[in-house]
Amino acid sequence: MTTKQKAIIGRLETIALPDLAITDLQVRVDTGAKTSSLHVDNITKIKSNGKIMVKFDLHPDVHNVENVVTCEAPLHDIRKIKSSNGTSEQRYVIATPVQLGSENWTIEITLTDRSDMNYLMLFGREAIGERFLVDPSKVFINS
Repeated sequence: MTTKQKAIIGRLETIALPDLAITDLQVRVDTGAKTSSLHVDNITKIKSNGKIMVKFDLHPDVHNVENVVTCEAPLHDIRKIKSSNGTSEQRYVIATPVQLGSENWTIEITLTDRSDMNYLMLFGREAIGERFLVDPSKVFINS
């Protein structure tokens, strides 16, 4: 049996979310988080062309909060998520393409307020999947 060699990623990586027009987003790789989560502001549920969508603002550059990108994505799900501090909240979930290094695939992302965190996005276990191995001593090795 042959198995595909898994790429190694570090504890911090840079990804692109092309459908959200985000090309250079630094993420914290978190094997303890099941689902990826993204910091957004002003989340609203809207109807567009007969589809239920979520509209939200995000700041792709954590060092420049003046730069705001308004995004829309189809609502994929609404889930109860327990955060690292133990509190549960209902979150909107989107499914969107992601690019990390030469890999492109679709992941689920919960939308939440991560303003008190160092990184705008957590890249969770489901996104890592069977594609990657994580070396916590490395950073930005696939950027």
